[in-house]
Amino acid sequence: MVHRVVVLALDGVIPFELGIPQRIFGIARCLGPVGEGEPLYEVVTCSVRPPGPVQTDADFAVMVRNGPEALAEADTVVVPASYELGPVYDEGRLTGELTAAFARIRPGTRLVAICTGGYVLAAAGRLDGRPATTHWASADHFQRLFPKVRVDPDVLFVDDGDVLTSAGVAAGLDLCLHLVRRDHGTAVANDVARRTVVPPHRDGGQRQFIQRPVPETRFATTTAARAWALDRLDRPIQLRDMAERESMSVRTFTRRFREEAGISPGQWITQQRVEHARRLLESSGLTVDQIAHQSGFGTATSLRQHFQAALGVPPTVYRRTFRAATDVRG
Repeated sequence: MVHRVVVLALDGVIPFELGIPQRIFGIARCLGPVGEGEPLYEVVTCSVRPPGPVQTDADFAVMVRNGPEALAEADTVVVPASYELGPVYDEGRLTGELTAAFARIRPGTRLVAICTGGYVLAAAGRLDGRPATTHWASADHFQRLFPKVRVDPDVLFVDDGDVLTSAGVAAGLDLCLHLVRRDHGTAVANDVARRTVVPPHRDGGQRQFIQRPVPETRFATTTAARAWALDRLDRPIQLRDMAERESMSVRTFTRRFREEAGISPGQWITQQRVEHARRLLESSGLTVDQIAHQSGFGTATSLRQHFQAALGVPPTVYRRTFRAATDVRG
């Protein structure tokens, strides 16, 4: 059964964020030996009012064909950022229209907020006692307005099971790709990322704010070293060897790597090894010991420790859960 995603467009919505769910979920397809198959999601946009125009924060409006009744049929509700939240932003309370709209959402529906869309979830009481994030520039205000929410101002997104929140702009892409990966596995998420021409994975715990996210053009980058490392994840990777690939000292390379990736080389390598192990668990019949060797962790114990830390479950549970979900879908 196709998963129904309903995107709630509010007045003042930011067009980029509004388009993210349609772009990411809308192109996700089943993958098979002869190519892509059926759509995995149905994406619908709705308003808190009857069908009609919704003003964006730009100089145009969007015509929304569905009213709030669409929320009653949602498996996932996505609330993109808006610059005209009114009492939601100023006082931490929902408007009458929003209250009525949220009353239509069925219990157990997954809730997702992109950037300041988290204000709406918080005002509805859906984030009380839970971890969440929002755009770093709004984090202090968000925390003051909603003291019951455990705000993490640094991360790209927070996955708290049935409620997920993201930082601003591109972090919405990361969060939606994360959901595709969680729902349907790495291969499907990577296919979506390739066709969207975005990085296939940035971990939710990665910091929002990188002092110099784009290196100055007069400096060399660390791209070649990363490509070299990805080709040898099953073998030891020394920092000095990566630095040599870029003709840098270890100190300069480490600083440059952090500037470009937002994390240390060691953290990045661990992330890539976990992702490689995840792909092998999804697509192969290799044992955990064999996967530990091929992904560079050496032992099953080391793989379990890193996998559990990154994903919250051990490798065997992940494989069993993923295959069970695949069996249900197919």
